Amino acid sequence: MDFFKLKENNTTVRTEVFAGITTFMTMAYILIVNPNIMQNAGMSRESVFTATALAAFIGTMAMALLANYPFALAPCMGLNAYFAFTVASENGWEIALIAVFIEGLIFILFSIVNVREIIFNSIPKTLKQATSVGIGFFIAFIGLQNAGIVVFNESTCVSLGDISNIGTILAFFGLILTAYLSYKKVKGALFWGIFVTYLLGIACELIGLYIPEPENGVYSLIPEGIVSFPHSVSGYNIFSAFKNVDFSVIGVFDIAVVVFSFLFVDMFDTIGTLVGVSEKAGYLDKEGKLPKLKNALLADAIATTFGACVGTSTTSTFVESASGVAEGGRTGLTSIVTAGLFLIALFFSPVFTSIPTFATAPALIIVGLFMIDGIVNIDFKDYTEGFPAFVTIIMMPLAYSIADGLAFGFLSYIILKVLTGKTKDVSIIMYIIGVIFLIKFIVQF
Repeated sequence: MDFFKLKENNTTVRTEVFAGITTFMTMAYILIVNPNIMQNAGMSRESVFTATALAAFIGTMAMALLANYPFALAPCMGLNAYFAFTVASENGWEIALIAVFIEGLIFILFSIVNVREIIFNSIPKTLKQATSVGIGFFIAFIGLQNAGIVVFNESTCVSLGDISNIGTILAFFGLILTAYLSYKKVKGALFWGIFVTYLLGIACELIGLYIPEPENGVYSLIPEGIVSFPHSVSGYNIFSAFKNVDFSVIGVFDIAVVVFSFLFVDMFDTIGTLVGVSEKAGYLDKEGKLPKLKNALLADAIATTFGACVGTSTTSTFVESASGVAEGGRTGLTSIVTAGLFLIALFFSPVFTSIPTFATAPALIIVGLFMIDGIVNIDFKDYTEGFPAFVTIIMMPLAYSIADGLAFGFLSYIILKVLTGKTKDVSIIMYIIGVIFLIKFIVQF
């Protein structure tokens, strides 16, 4: 245990093990939610479940061994929605997966030469905060749709769904339960909210109140077994993606824009999470910098690249790692334990993959709530700051695209700053990004 420097970090094996278990419990919901989201991209839930567990295992192990930090990684919320509902819906899951793979390779290079920090520091704080808030609303909107609380309407685009539907009722109950458990600070509140809702769904199916709909890919809520050998990722991994894509049809610029969108969101999500959790753990130095940040970012980049290889969206550091830190986790041993539990979870796929979207919808909505808290830090009184933030936030759910929300936010920020003579607020990198987004819109027209 000398490798983890337990004494130097004032911790014990017992504390680290318990912290690792706590972290896993708070983020195990991703094993359920991610496959449900990714199936909308035309991918197999069983394959994505395996890919999710493997990406979490490798990413968390890399964090433990490279940085010795108690941080866990898994396919992150927000980017999986962008993957499935924006990129894959327009270009197919193959292009989306290739973009994630390229992003991972770029991030490995960026992490080695410290470019990620330079780019991060060049983006105004307002747009960083607005991006997180916008993704939060986007995720919550998807959750409301999965719950059946809001549905598509030809006249008004969206409207209230059939609230007498048993699935919708159960989803609303799960939402209230998850919010209550989160208020009470119950460890694994999202996880328990999903499973209680799922169990109630099984009970309703047994007494005939709920009949699973085959078109949702669920023929019964009752799993065919509990333990099974992990499902293969063949057919839905990076090798299949490259094999199936006709690059003569797909434009290089189109792929570049998608890659940039993944890069942008992942960069802010990862660094923001690392800094926030590190502050709680007491890792930041006097200048507010994180020691071994380069190693932590490299672990994140490796995780994303590996995750794409096995067939899942961008893998990133989870803010739920803070739960393990709160339980005393201070070293990579915490991450080792969490990684081991993700590996074990691989053998329980029949249970995880039988959980329907109405049971995971509450977790999506609550995660959306968690992500919008930064809105209070945005200065809406200064229209050169507040308006671009507002545009970013509102366009993500309404355009059903994180990338388009970013594009409108960046362009409006640059234009307003130039028109008001505040050009010093706009960095060179911001102008470059703005030009990229402008070209994107011109090409679309």
